[in-house]
Amino acid sequence: MNINRNILYKLMEWKKNPKRKPLILRGARQVGKTTIIKEFSKSYKYSIHLNLELSEHRVYFNQFVNVETLVEALFFSNNIPSTEKNQTLLFIDEIQESAEAISMLRYFYEMEPLLNVVAAGSLLEQVMRKVRSFPVGRVQMLYMYPVNFPEFLQANGQNRAHDQLCKVPIEDFAHPTLLKWFHKYTIIGGMPEIIAQYMETNSISDLIPIYQSIWETYKEDVVKYATNDTEARVIRHIINTAHLELDSRIKFQNFGNSNFKSREVGEAFRNLDDAKIIQLIYPTTDTQIPMRADLKKSPRLQYLDTGIVNYELNLQSELLSLSDFSDAYRGAIIPHMVTQEIISLNDEKPGKPHFWVREKSQSSSEVDLLFQYQNLLIPIEIKSGKAGKLRSLHQFVEESEHPYAIRLYAGNFNVETHKTPNGKPYFLMNLPYYLATQLEGYIQYFITNYNIVE
Repeated sequence: MNINRNILYKLMEWKKNPKRKPLILRGARQVGKTTIIKEFSKSYKYSIHLNLELSEHRVYFNQFVNVETLVEALFFSNNIPSTEKNQTLLFIDEIQESAEAISMLRYFYEMEPLLNVVAAGSLLEQVMRKVRSFPVGRVQMLYMYPVNFPEFLQANGQNRAHDQLCKVPIEDFAHPTLLKWFHKYTIIGGMPEIIAQYMETNSISDLIPIYQSIWETYKEDVVKYATNDTEARVIRHIINTAHLELDSRIKFQNFGNSNFKSREVGEAFRNLDDAKIIQLIYPTTDTQIPMRADLKKSPRLQYLDTGIVNYELNLQSELLSLSDFSDAYRGAIIPHMVTQEIISLNDEKPGKPHFWVREKSQSSSEVDLLFQYQNLLIPIEIKSGKAGKLRSLHQFVEESEHPYAIRLYAGNFNVETHKTPNGKPYFLMNLPYYLATQLEGYIQYFITNYNIVE
């Protein structure tokens, strides 16, 4: 099964840019980086693929300190005329295995501007600490994540459903089909190998060995960058227990019923966050821009992929029987999936959404997500309850300077007019939760078409 990834269009744009810089495609292992670059390479007359996990490929960067000689050697060994540099893609895969290769990227930009150079790697944050001269300003970054829902629909040949997903507003008749496919997507997740296997066999039990393999690979990858035995033990403990904390905010001290100290757990989590395997989502107390994360407050956890979470929690069989995922695993699965979908859109600049909190001794409030649209922070609740039960959302609306709020749920699209308990009128846009990747378009529609009349 061929999965058409949206980032391919960004790669094509990069290729057309006459002032392009060497490109680093970043992301966790097994999200499809190598596959998409191999597909991209078909647009070139020639391509050279180096995998720096192989010693015979790493040796090029150890043997040649002059980038012009290195390029000459690569073209010679691949029988490519040296006059065809502008028609050649040099793909340096697993670049995190060679600090020398990372440093040399700047010289490709300066000395070999005609050659198209793309590198891919994971865990680059750990490696960059060892690079004496990282090519800041001389490389471009793109970020890749698991398959998102629009890509999932296209991979399954659901082109009409995809067209409806991208339409603002959506037609009611498309809702049952999109909800069904989003539930299937939420259950298995967005890892390309998992999707390919599931669409071939339609059996979740056949996926278990693949989930196990992916998760074990992540464990081995992160632990090998631990600076000491204690850090390695903490990382293993977090990976083995973090899924049990998905429905609540966490404390570093004694995380997962351990004896580990706050400092040890915090450092381990930062390594996992850098690796994009388990990220920390921090709250904000802001109701208007700039939206600043409050690092002193307890964060939530966000796994790379919801399918892995479901596997770790053994939830997949239970989810198959549900028609509304809003309350699945104490209400944690859909917020996790929605956050994953929003993160997937950040392919040019990495970013994580925030949630909103107001913590007072007599009354605390928490809104699931905030979405910045132009100069507005839009509150988003993810639940199935009635508008009258949205107490935290009302708190945010009363403190904000605009009348817009969103609820993501399993129902149909509609917009309602409400008042907060203190009498402030506001609009509530109810969106099916499969529209997370389309939020920006819907917010634009929302604000353009609904205004409070004084």
